[in-house]
Amino acid sequence: MWYLTLYILYLIETGMGGGGGGPAGGPGRGDRRKKPAGKKWGAAGSDDQRNARRNSLRIGTGRKGNRGGRSRGSLRKRDRSAEKEARLDRAEERRTVTLPDGPITVMQLAEIIDEKPVAVIKYLMTDLGVMAAMTQTVDQATCVAVVEGFGKIIGSDDWEEDEEDEIDDDSAMSVGFVSQEDDPDLLVTRPPVVTIMGHVDHGKTSLLDAIRNTKVTAGEAGGITQHIAAYQVEHNEQKITFIDTPGHAAFTDMRERGANITDMIILVVAADDGVKEQTADSIVCARQAGVPLLVAINKCDLETADPNRVMTELTQYDLLTEEFGGEILSSQISAKEGTNLDDLLDKVMLQAEVAGLQANPERNAEAIVVEAYVERGLGTVATTLVKKGSLRVGDIFAAGGTYGRVRALIDTNDGKTRLDEAGPSTPVRIVGFEGIPSAGDPLVVVDDEQTARTLAESRKRYRSTLHY
Repeated sequence: MWYLTLYILYLIETGMGGGGGGPAGGPGRGDRRKKPAGKKWGAAGSDDQRNARRNSLRIGTGRKGNRGGRSRGSLRKRDRSAEKEARLDRAEERRTVTLPDGPITVMQLAEIIDEKPVAVIKYLMTDLGVMAAMTQTVDQATCVAVVEGFGKIIGSDDWEEDEEDEIDDDSAMSVGFVSQEDDPDLLVTRPPVVTIMGHVDHGKTSLLDAIRNTKVTAGEAGGITQHIAAYQVEHNEQKITFIDTPGHAAFTDMRERGANITDMIILVVAADDGVKEQTADSIVCARQAGVPLLVAINKCDLETADPNRVMTELTQYDLLTEEFGGEILSSQISAKEGTNLDDLLDKVMLQAEVAGLQANPERNAEAIVVEAYVERGLGTVATTLVKKGSLRVGDIFAAGGTYGRVRALIDTNDGKTRLDEAGPSTPVRIVGFEGIPSAGDPLVVVDDEQTARTLAESRKRYRSTLHY
């Protein structure tokens, strides 16, 4: 039958046909039984052949695989690079935030950077030395510092130009706290703070002496003021705070501090001497501080006095008095004779009324250190001007890189009278500092000593990073 024929042919071709071997020379059954001992079927030749076939297969596949593998690997690498760049772009997008123009509250800032308000408040205090509450408004420079501190990126394209600007003096990072906005219903009229400036020996302290009816020049070396003095007087039942600054060239920084804490400046010019170097320097300080000027032409009692010459020279500095058709208020006085002083004080009160000076006396105090020194028996004493609120004995405060508790408040007029509290625009000497603050340091009352210590240490650390 045909299928038997096919089966026999199959046996012959595969070498399994019979005892003597098939036509193809393959071993028969007898040959398999006569294999040497220890040799298994296909142990020698068959294994070598199979290994050769496998090796040749692997080598051939390897070459093709390597060529193809390099191509696929390079594609994978390129794909991974693209994926990595895409991941970085997505991460940068997640880190990018946009700040609105103008100040925002701490809570709004926390929402923008996707952080808890408590974490933002903690960073403000411990890293920037700024005390703030969730509802208080933070200026833009402080917002930028917080955003960068949390590893975020500002997405505004036009911010890079503003980044190079210096931190403003009113920024929270400069003063160490966020100024709290007061309820308009709680505001009351406060006394004006007036700084007396001018050239040395033009009669600044003599003017203040005449106003106070005391002899403050006797205590100065050679009759020349060498420190900043602060006093408060009354005129027509209204108080005026005066700050006396040195006129000597060596005290330029003191004049700048006096200009930065005042509401207006009285520029004293001697009628017999005219505008001098420190007169021009005082004008610059007033313009930098952005406060109005009043001109007091002193020594008009002298025969060589020439007030018109003074007013003419002031026009070279773009100061036009009322007599010359300008808006600068001026008075021709004599501090030595005490003449025309009421006219000068009336113009001070007029300028204060125009400015509408107000403050809330019922809140925690904010003040600024005018000068500080160590006094025997009292320790560190700081002449301080209260700007907002009322400072009371027992209040805990932080000022710059130091802190303390108010142990005593001493009146600056006589240097002896002890006060229980000092309201807005009141100069007072504070006893109770743990260290010595720097002139110009803002002082703020806090709730407890731990907060004051933490704030002071943070301010000190922050200033060290700015190379103060």
